[in-house]
Amino acid sequence: MKTRIGVIFGGRSTEHEISVISASQAMHAINRDRFDVTPIYITKDGKWYTGDALLDVANYRNIPALLARCKQVYMRPETGNFNLYLAKKPFWGSDIATTLDVIIPVLHGSNGEDGTLEGLLETIGIPFAGCNTLSSANGMDKITMKMILKDAGIPVVDYVWFTDKQWFRERDALVERIESTIGYPVIVKPANLGSSVGIGRADNREQLLDRVSDAERYSTRIIVEDLVENLQEINCSVLGDCDEYTMSVLEEPIKTGDFLTYEDKYMGGTKGAKGMQASQKRIPAELPADETERIKFLAGETFRVLSCHGVSRVDVIIDRDTRNIYVNEINTIPGSLSFYLWEATGLTFEKLMERLVALAIKRRREMAQKTQTYDRNIFSLGGGGVKGAKGCKGSKI
Repeated sequence: MKTRIGVIFGGRSTEHEISVISASQAMHAINRDRFDVTPIYITKDGKWYTGDALLDVANYRNIPALLARCKQVYMRPETGNFNLYLAKKPFWGSDIATTLDVIIPVLHGSNGEDGTLEGLLETIGIPFAGCNTLSSANGMDKITMKMILKDAGIPVVDYVWFTDKQWFRERDALVERIESTIGYPVIVKPANLGSSVGIGRADNREQLLDRVSDAERYSTRIIVEDLVENLQEINCSVLGDCDEYTMSVLEEPIKTGDFLTYEDKYMGGTKGAKGMQASQKRIPAELPADETERIKFLAGETFRVLSCHGVSRVDVIIDRDTRNIYVNEINTIPGSLSFYLWEATGLTFEKLMERLVALAIKRRREMAQKTQTYDRNIFSLGGGGVKGAKGCKGSKI
């Protein structure tokens, strides 16, 4: 019997279209002799749909027409219920669209890569590929991620962070802190977005105010980082779990400005977006052997420290003047699932997808061996009612 895979993509995110491209690539790479594939598309307003029309990326040019050819579905947040249900129950027959064995999330950015979907999947208990709720949330939030990495001794650039409300109340003090501790130039980022959305460079106070104002449109948490001007960006993918993982060859993305833009990453200098593999890059990156090994080590440590799972991509920065290396960020669901890096390493896209399924099932099997609840009813002990339910009052701390 074939393993039934549900691939979830789209979502309420500024990276919605990139998710569609990545998922399309992933679904076409899956070996249909071994696996059945169910596409599950989440619209920008949060509705779930399935249907064969979702397999062709060209159909997304007209979303209303595409959805008219699909069926709206949902999953129930019930532990052990792996069914995908029809939103409109038929007059005759079952409302179960299909039953799934494994989920592969291919959602980029907020409301998907940040742990929200992963929390639902963990509640259901279905095996799924990729990071769990905690590591997804920590990996998505640039502030939390840098705090954890810095505490673990992994080098990151100097930064200052604040909330949008703090900026409103304490703007002058925060500007003074940024100027005194970091100094210009800086780079301003929303804390929880990817694909270079809302990111901008500031060389003076006026530009800083403008860049923060732009970043506030996308996030309640803002991070301002020291901008390494003469930099070299290098990416490395990591595959496995936090106890056993391997690193890919390195790539050097080619940027057109101070940092990789959305267009640099996904448009590849062409009119048609084809995902991360379309961007201009050098694979493998041309680096001395010691720097290559150092970057691979830092990528693996980042993956391990954040307790990641599945396939991720770690982006690092080299200061060309000092040759210092800093971890910039991790993408826990990278664009195109970084398949092009693994192909360059010797692992085909088809085998990468098989590996993700195997990792999902392995984690579910290991978690099943852990104690989740106590098979004991405290209400049956010592009577019930108010007198028998002491709660915190009855505890000794």
